[in-house]
Amino acid sequence: MVSETRATQPSGRNVLEELDSRIPTNFYWYLAVLACVGGFLFGYDTANIGSALPFIPYHLSSFWTGYLVAGASLGAAAGALIAGPLTDLFGRKTLLIADAAIYAIGALLSAFTVNVFMLLSSRTLIGLAIGADSAIATAYIAEFAPRSRRGQLSIIQQWMITVGILVSYLVAVVVLVAFPHSAGNFDWRFILGVGALPAILAVALRSKMPESPRWLMLHDRYADTRKAFGQLGMETTEEEIRTAAEQLRGTVEERRRKRQWTRGVIRALIVVCVFFIFQQITGINVPFYYGPKILATFFQSGHDAVAAAVAGVEVTAILGAVNVIATYFAFRWIDKRGRRPLAMGGYAGMAVFMLVAAAGVAFLTDLPKTVVVMVGFSFFITSFAIGVGGTGWLIQGEVFPTSVRGRAAAIGAAVDWVANFALIEAFPAWQNAWGLAWVMVSFAVLSVVAIGFVFKFLPETKGHSVEQIVQIFEKQAEAGKAPV
Repeated sequence: MVSETRATQPSGRNVLEELDSRIPTNFYWYLAVLACVGGFLFGYDTANIGSALPFIPYHLSSFWTGYLVAGASLGAAAGALIAGPLTDLFGRKTLLIADAAIYAIGALLSAFTVNVFMLLSSRTLIGLAIGADSAIATAYIAEFAPRSRRGQLSIIQQWMITVGILVSYLVAVVVLVAFPHSAGNFDWRFILGVGALPAILAVALRSKMPESPRWLMLHDRYADTRKAFGQLGMETTEEEIRTAAEQLRGTVEERRRKRQWTRGVIRALIVVCVFFIFQQITGINVPFYYGPKILATFFQSGHDAVAAAVAGVEVTAILGAVNVIATYFAFRWIDKRGRRPLAMGGYAGMAVFMLVAAAGVAFLTDLPKTVVVMVGFSFFITSFAIGVGGTGWLIQGEVFPTSVRGRAAAIGAAVDWVANFALIEAFPAWQNAWGLAWVMVSFAVLSVVAIGFVFKFLPETKGHSVEQIVQIFEKQAEAGKAPV
């Protein structure tokens, strides 16, 4: 692809094709990490409430306790939907800056809360920011990432989520061990509030990041587009940009004449949303949300509340570390082996190892039970991290046309958050009704169903530009048949 770009004469230069064919510099990786700070905050905030919850001094009913733990997910769903049309109107960069600022405010309000209403409101505000960020990050990356590395750059979102989860556990362990007598006052406030620091840093750094060149082109901001290309290492002229913009706009206008939400776009949206639903309902958050409660008794060495909390957080931190390490392999393989093989392999591994954990719960006791459940959970998480977690966020950013990418990606993110909330809320009642082992078997069955869905409906997008991927879905919609 590089040789083809060099062979093109300047008069016929296609700057978007050249952008898609570049070798990413360090600046590309820096931008991807910066765009995915929301993923880190998502992971941190998902896990930190479990560590802080035993020490929050406010009296909460079971409903409001559930909302405190899971309400951020509902806020995130709303934030994602709100961010969609706003990012298509005002740009990716503007919303990324605003999201980080809102998260910082929410985290600080959580730390300095004076009553339960303020705490619940702060958690909802945090959810709005995280949801909006999750709707924008991979869409932004997809619009500047070279096609040969788009998977690796986008999967940083999932990697940052795993790092955030692990960091939240490590922060909680350090704080609770260092200040065991302040657990009911300083400790839980610090655990909730320290997330403001990366958010504030993100506000400062994101203000200097380039706007998406594809978004700028569609809004006739050619001078700004040239500046953005320059930051990405490409020297261009406004005439070259204008020519590329007219070609891009011609594709968009043709789609608008038919209607923006064509059958292909709707098909792509359904595939992304269903993938996100399977991503959640196959049980990935059970080890992270309920791992301390399920496993703490196996590792607890003390009898007071702080010791119990530390034991639960420590063992769940092991699973968090597994998640971080396994995501590295997704990063290495996503652009080499493709989205479909990794996703199907990931769901297969999830099914097998969830059954292993279920067998440990049902048939073993004491140390053998602990070992088998931990092994099952660890490889279940490994399978998810390699094949499922990052793939969902990647396809969310790459399968939609530029004109509706923000809104479509937002809908996908909102579905992910609602499914996340549903699992968190349903699991305790589900466990009480069926027992933990049978719930795990259900997760394995759902993973098998997910394999069939991926095989039938998710096309391979590796190696294609985002415009080409849109056409793949359009052709499939016109043919009315499943991809093979």
